[in-house]
Amino acid sequence: MAIRVSAYAVVVDQRGMLLSRLSPMVGVGPKWTMPGGGIDPYEDPADAAVREVREETGYVIALDELLGISSLVVDPALGPTNIPEKTQLLRIVYRAHVVGGDLRHEVDGSTDLAAWQPLDGLDDLYRVELVDKARHWAGLLPDPA
Repeated sequence: MAIRVSAYAVVVDQRGMLLSRLSPMVGVGPKWTMPGGGIDPYEDPADAAVREVREETGYVIALDELLGISSLVVDPALGPTNIPEKTQLLRIVYRAHVVGGDLRHEVDGSTDLAAWQPLDGLDDLYRVELVDKARHWAGLLPDPA
């Protein structure tokens, strides 16, 4: 089994929550997700989160705090994915805020849209489960019963 480590950011302000949409080419898309992605070799997870948010949304962010680490096992034998073998995904999630840049969509990447999604509309979005974990960690949803 392989392991993939990635870093993501929860960015929330008066516009809502900043999300990226996984491209249909990814295999599980189009689903909304937290902006972020894989850590390059020897890259610090915090630096990866900042880099990935810039690549996927156009925004420059500053990290505020570590919110949590999520683990998910993806098995291509059980459903659609672009991951070729059973893989454990370790996802490091930070709270962050925008300090610069302008909203734009990623070109030729794993995501195809970036948008501020209203907080009261998140439940209606077709989204990956990481969005709800991040909402819990950020205090935007009560803990599950």
